[in-house]
Amino acid sequence: MSKRKMYGLLAFILFTFGLLALVIRFEIKGYPWDGEGKNNSIEGDQASVSGQAEETTSAPNRAAQNPAEGTKSGDSDTSKDDSDKSGNDNKPAEEEAKDIHLFFGGDIYLSDAVAGIYNKQGITGILDDSLLNAMKTADVAMVNQEFTFSTRGKAAEDKQYTFRVNPDYVSAFKDMGIDVVTLANNHSMDFGTDALKDSFDALKAAGISYVGAGNNLTEARTIHYVQEHGKTLAFLAASRVIPVPEWNATKTKAGMLTTYDPSLLLEDIKTAKENSDYVIVYLHWGVERMQTPKDYQRNLAKQYIDAGADLVIGSHPHVLQGVEYYKGKPIIYSLGNYIFYSNIKSTAVLKVTLDKELNTKIQLLPAYAYNGKTQLLNDSEKIREFYDYMKSISFDVNFGESGYASATQ
Repeated sequence: MSKRKMYGLLAFILFTFGLLALVIRFEIKGYPWDGEGKNNSIEGDQASVSGQAEETTSAPNRAAQNPAEGTKSGDSDTSKDDSDKSGNDNKPAEEEAKDIHLFFGGDIYLSDAVAGIYNKQGITGILDDSLLNAMKTADVAMVNQEFTFSTRGKAAEDKQYTFRVNPDYVSAFKDMGIDVVTLANNHSMDFGTDALKDSFDALKAAGISYVGAGNNLTEARTIHYVQEHGKTLAFLAASRVIPVPEWNATKTKAGMLTTYDPSLLLEDIKTAKENSDYVIVYLHWGVERMQTPKDYQRNLAKQYIDAGADLVIGSHPHVLQGVEYYKGKPIIYSLGNYIFYSNIKSTAVLKVTLDKELNTKIQLLPAYAYNGKTQLLNDSEKIREFYDYMKSISFDVNFGESGYASATQ
């Protein structure tokens, strides 16, 4: 090899080694080659991995803490952002505890007079704005449906009153904001089992749940569970008033759950208590127009509470009955009529507030109906008279000026 070629080869080798050393130096120092910093790219990958970890771990944790809000609040991104800002990527932000608000009305029958007003004026023709707002803003609103949604069937024999309403009027229930009804009463089967099944269909189509009746005994005993603000509420219903034994649901026949023998309902209450945080039992019982509960009502209510009920509510007398506390749990023996014929002289609605420890605060609000419209009482003197009257028919219970009830100490 000539000296010129040898020197050329040596120069090429030295140049190559120099270039390689320069590349290694730039890589170590982290200088960008493609306009994106290598360190930024690494951070981006870590952020991506962290985001994936949060979606696969934190989101299910939020749902477990609050299944209801986890599915309908739609704020998982906000929770994630808040945790990122706090520097704790993998720990979901704790949800603020909220009170639970419940609304209960008594007997509803969309009579011809009420339906006619609804046709002309809409829902504000049969309920005032205050009651509508209270129902729609409640987490759960529940009433007793004292009729069947159907156009079929034959009226029951030997009954003075039989109640049937065209299923189209289920729109009124939707307009009110009703979430749950009890069908366990002495009018849900006035026109037979086919009409009762029509009620099931109408309510399901409207997205309204029902308890106390079903296509068979198993369905009639179904417990309705609701998730609210991280708590599970259970709703049950049964009747102590039916005209004939054939109204009882059986393994193969539609009907309702009754509580003449309370053993099935007591069993269901225990099941509900094992699977929920708070149990509401809505009963149909008592004697019509009687303003005080029968001894059996008081005895049954205490059995229900001993089994696990946290709140007991009654209907059927069509008038108000008193309030009682047993082991710190409230019993409202009858809420009277809520929407029925054109005029209701005196009635009430029940608002219940549960705090984060599920302590129960109940408020009884006086109301009346005139020309088919149920409305809250506004006359201060009559309101005071109402609470004085409720105290007189209750059992060691006081009522404050705003209708909040408390056991006498």
